[in-house]
Amino acid sequence: MNWILEDWNIILNASITAIVMLCVVMIVTRINGLRSFAKITPIDFAVTVTIGSVINSTIITDGNSIVKGSIVIFILLAVQTLFGKLKSKFNWFDKVAFNDPIFLMRDGEFLDENIRATNVSRANIVAKLRENNVNQLSQVRAVVLETTGDISVMSGDNKIDDYLISDVKESPSDKAIRLEKQ
Repeated sequence: MNWILEDWNIILNASITAIVMLCVVMIVTRINGLRSFAKITPIDFAVTVTIGSVINSTIITDGNSIVKGSIVIFILLAVQTLFGKLKSKFNWFDKVAFNDPIFLMRDGEFLDENIRATNVSRANIVAKLRENNVNQLSQVRAVVLETTGDISVMSGDNKIDDYLISDVKESPSDKAIRLEKQ
């Protein structure tokens, strides 16, 4: 019957641990800022998922203490902050550690080489177009696979401001070319 109902002491312990871990996360987020759980870069995503796992194992597993879970969360957020600082200070670190955004469509045309290289399907792109109320492929100025894995759709009649797409790769080989030039 253990798989249906647990001992009340274990349930009470898990409940208290859950409340304490929630408080720890709230405090750490307050100190570190809202970026703690942003999905700006792959490291942000990985930290968010890992923190969820740490919280889960701290609450569910008897062998993990609240202190241990809290320390791991602080360390993860410190590493996230360090990566953010390195990314903004050193261009080479940004190029090595993070993906560049890449075009999946330009001016209503699918870029098949980029689509294959990123493992994104046309169906995913079309779904994103519908989600963004695109009625005609000719309305699409650009579809970009962002560093976070999100797909951005830029549509309309106006030309895209160059600043908005200055960091977007035209093809999968762009990164290698840029790294060789530096």
